[in-house]
Amino acid sequence: MSNDALNLLNLKDGKIKTLHLAWIAFFITFVIWFNHAPLVAYMKSQLGLTDPQIKILLILNVALTIPARIVIGMLVDRLGPRKVYSGVLISSALVCIAFAAAQSFEQLALLRLLLGFVGCGFVIGIRLVGEWFPSKQVGLAEGIYGGWGNFGASGAAMVLPTLAVLFGGPNGWRYAIAATGVIALVYGFYFYAAARDTPKGSTYFKPKRSGGLEVTTKSDFAFLLAMNIPMYGALALIIWRLGPGNLGLLGAGSSAALYALLLALAVAQIVPLVRVNRPLFERDVPPERRYKFKQVAILDAAYLVSFGSELAVVSMLPMFFLDTFKGLSPVRAAMFASSFALMNLIARPMGGWMSDRFGRRKTLSLLVAGLALGYFALGQITSSWPLTLAVLVSMACSFCVQAGCGAVFAMVPLVQRRMTGQIAGMVGAYGNVGGVLFLTALSFVDYSTFFKIIGTSSALAFVAAQFLDEPKGHMAEVLDDGTVQLLEIG
Repeated sequence: MSNDALNLLNLKDGKIKTLHLAWIAFFITFVIWFNHAPLVAYMKSQLGLTDPQIKILLILNVALTIPARIVIGMLVDRLGPRKVYSGVLISSALVCIAFAAAQSFEQLALLRLLLGFVGCGFVIGIRLVGEWFPSKQVGLAEGIYGGWGNFGASGAAMVLPTLAVLFGGPNGWRYAIAATGVIALVYGFYFYAAARDTPKGSTYFKPKRSGGLEVTTKSDFAFLLAMNIPMYGALALIIWRLGPGNLGLLGAGSSAALYALLLALAVAQIVPLVRVNRPLFERDVPPERRYKFKQVAILDAAYLVSFGSELAVVSMLPMFFLDTFKGLSPVRAAMFASSFALMNLIARPMGGWMSDRFGRRKTLSLLVAGLALGYFALGQITSSWPLTLAVLVSMACSFCVQAGCGAVFAMVPLVQRRMTGQIAGMVGAYGNVGGVLFLTALSFVDYSTFFKIIGTSSALAFVAAQFLDEPKGHMAEVLDDGTVQLLEIG
């Protein structure tokens, strides 16, 4: 990996220490986000939960992540990663411990909904790592942060069932979940003491106006408003799926009230966006301070098909193997399916490194094309295939998916430094939008069609990636005294 490689054992290097602090924090947030999934059988047995109630817990777990990533993106740009990450870890720890003590489905549902916000932790570290690493290393660093931290979901699945058994008794699952909350609580205080927002002597650039993402042209403002529609559409889709005629877990009145609340949230976001960007209609932004919002929109689309498909596929792949290859045991099916998520450890850092080395647009285009082909190949798998070949195709597709995520966030810190948190929040939210859309599609079609839908969506994202501008030269950031500082980006 040439001179751009990172010595991850050199903890005396401030940026390496910060990278480790960040990915561990992200790992813990993902453990908490998915700590209930491997323990559902224990919860179902003790509390008498029904299958529809289990489904609603899974859906509620991702519902708040979409708006949370937007809000946390704004907060991290304004307050800094150190304060915000510590706050997320400590507050989520308290809700997690309360979830472990829940005695009814209603309590579980409410607390799982609230815990969905912990999925926003990813956004915080993107800004933190971007502050510490130079542009030639930022892709690899962001890939390590994302890949190693994202492994928290797999870590929870591997460790927590065993931990529940070791604790013993019907409440073993409660102790296992509460233990993750205690770890998050302790690490939240440690992170606050050990982390720093920027290297010594560096300036932490903040948006000039708070409340929403700033854009720099009138046409980009219209584009920004349009790109907010799918995020609220995904939340509306969740309400519809839970409502009358579907899972039936919400009544007509409850659904109407939630739709009204969703509309109010949309208005509450649009009003600050208009306020923040009002100066665009009064005067033009100087050319040296402009950035192209299309860069953000293209990254939104790429993350929708990469991370969005990952969220969907890891939920259904064990069942796909079980249903396709008759006679396969559930344990072996889960083992084969886990290879999809395990690729995170190497593939996401590799995608970031490729982006640093070979260029942002070229790498993203190549990987999105690869995942499109991978999903079309998965759509061809039948029981006549050798099982080994099916697993290898799954792993090849997974590599492009995870590496594509790494390539997306190798680019995010290079769009506009002072708004990296908000940009990361929007791009991250689109990943959850993709998960909701693809999982909803799965509920109406067979496995083959499901994979082909993702493949077709990825092909469209590949077309969009051709319009991505390669970052080069410098970006302009304005200091508090009004002077302009140029930051190298390529």
